[in-house]
Amino acid sequence: MRMLRSQEARERLRRSFAPDDVPQVWLDRIEATFGERLSPAEVVDRILRDVRARGDAALLDWTERLDGVRPSALAVAAADLEAARVDPELEEALRLSIERVRAFYARQPAGGWMEYGPEGALGQMVRPISRLGVYVPGGAAPLISSLVMVAVPAQVAGVRDIVVATPPGRDGEVHPAILVAARLLGIRTVLRAGGAQAIGALAYGTETVPAVDKIAGPGNLFVVIAKRQVFGQVGIESLPGPTETLVVADGSARADFVAADLLAQAEHVGAEPVLVTPDERLLVEVQRELDRQLENLPEPNRSWARQSLSDRFLAVLAEDLEEALELANLYAPEHLCLLVENAWDWLGRVENAGGVFVGEDSMEALGDYVAGPSHVMPTGGTARFSSPVNVRDFQKIISVVGVNRRALEATGPAAARLARAEGLEAHARAVEIRLER
Repeated sequence: MRMLRSQEARERLRRSFAPDDVPQVWLDRIEATFGERLSPAEVVDRILRDVRARGDAALLDWTERLDGVRPSALAVAAADLEAARVDPELEEALRLSIERVRAFYARQPAGGWMEYGPEGALGQMVRPISRLGVYVPGGAAPLISSLVMVAVPAQVAGVRDIVVATPPGRDGEVHPAILVAARLLGIRTVLRAGGAQAIGALAYGTETVPAVDKIAGPGNLFVVIAKRQVFGQVGIESLPGPTETLVVADGSARADFVAADLLAQAEHVGAEPVLVTPDERLLVEVQRELDRQLENLPEPNRSWARQSLSDRFLAVLAEDLEEALELANLYAPEHLCLLVENAWDWLGRVENAGGVFVGEDSMEALGDYVAGPSHVMPTGGTARFSSPVNVRDFQKIISVVGVNRRALEATGPAAARLARAEGLEAHARAVEIRLER
């Protein structure tokens, strides 16, 4: 473990989102697949253009080429959706997750406003988007929770048509847990397609895939690049990077709890676990716990976690808790865990974070599944200016202007003057023709 002190930590924790930082493993995979050295952006551009031109045929070809399987059909049939089964306890856990996430977002104000007065009416109407595409990763593990965490707030927002895209397994089928989650959510359209080709199909539409208005959900490097390239054709909720957790802990924290939270993050491939503490003794104890708990993890989780800890784990020794929170705000983590004495007293110091997990029993892993808020949160320092997935991500605000004659006479001359100052004479005359009547 390499320990960073104050100034070095400030330089390391000050960052900007950089989706083009490409791991070597991806470059090697591209060369093996395409037989030439291409950038991920070039690969995505090639896939998107092909899907836009050839529709279903391209979607099937790219799924076969990149995922190693050619689905018998792109869309999961209604009968297959109904027939999907998982362990009853897992299904009950899914029901609990959906229930708690729905209850959380039902508290978010969703309506618009309208104000009527002597000068007429001003206000805002709120309308849901018409159709949402939800991308659900399915590579090393089916991320069924990501479907819940995106679809539920969208449904609370009023979105009625949701299309799910997820990579098929080697058998050409969607994992049954994803199908059960979709069924419990009332979603009827599930596609056996992933990667950049699925993003292209959702953005442009094909013979089978209806074009959507917005795409949401996490994915790998190619998914992120594809989302960036189709933005404008559709909306996107974010460009998620590798996941991250920053733990602020003091001498009161249990080293085994801190290590467990760091490992829970580290088992995501490419994740960045960070510990900031003013207690040097805790740093040493946490390192021992990390070594012990790491050895007890099964494979391949142990290898994933070991790689993340080796490549990206940061341990920072702060002067005190004041500086620890200052460094946390500088880093702007996706997940911020406060494992400190009187944790609630420090919540007011938090300025930048996707989500804050207050106290030793509020572990981030609980938030991934059943706490309530969506676990789709800003990464790469973007918590400085963006928010977790919420109801507003799936709604549009429509401004309403309904001024009467009184308001026109009070404000029209100023509008005409401003229009002429901008050189827009027709704008000015559109106002004055009404003032002269």
